[in-house]
Amino acid sequence: MRYLEPKWKSLMANTTTPIFSPEQCRQIIEVGHSQPKEIARVGVKEKGGGAEDTKKRITHISWIPFKALPEMYKVIETTMLRTNANHFGFEGVQLNEPGQFTEYPKGGFYDWHMDSEVNCQFEPPVRKISMTVLLSDPSEFKGGDLEFMTQGNKPPHLIQGQAIFFASFIRHRVAKVTKGVRRSLVMWFNGPPFK
Repeated sequence: MRYLEPKWKSLMANTTTPIFSPEQCRQIIEVGHSQPKEIARVGVKEKGGGAEDTKKRITHISWIPFKALPEMYKVIETTMLRTNANHFGFEGVQLNEPGQFTEYPKGGFYDWHMDSEVNCQFEPPVRKISMTVLLSDPSEFKGGDLEFMTQGNKPPHLIQGQAIFFASFIRHRVAKVTKGVRRSLVMWFNGPPFK
């Protein structure tokens, strides 16, 4: 017997319109700038760990507390639950990690990676769905495409405030920014292990 996924299922979906206005994007950027800035790390030595590696990633991040932008988190959770129901069908997906505000300056990038741990050493909960919202106006930077290691590998053309959701086990990268600064909000949605 062969088991096939339903035709409605997919591993990637973007919103057809922005979920945040340019003004709301500016507000998220301001809150991101108000939080402690970190040099982004790669890998996991221990939960929450990792190491700086400028051959794999050059970007600055900060974490947006849930209480700082509760309305933003409501919009994201509602959108994620609807997207999961319509596209992914993953079990028990929840929002329980704070958003990561990311800034890629000229020369910034993040090489190919996955957002879920392959060996699940620090899971559950398992990261099932990842999300990126483009906070910058695309005219403010060049390069910095979000690319996926999938058939065709065409980067999505996101507009300011638009979100893309994808399965956390899909390999992806942010190409090198060649001009300006690319700002985004990155989030992960967790659930019980896949069966």
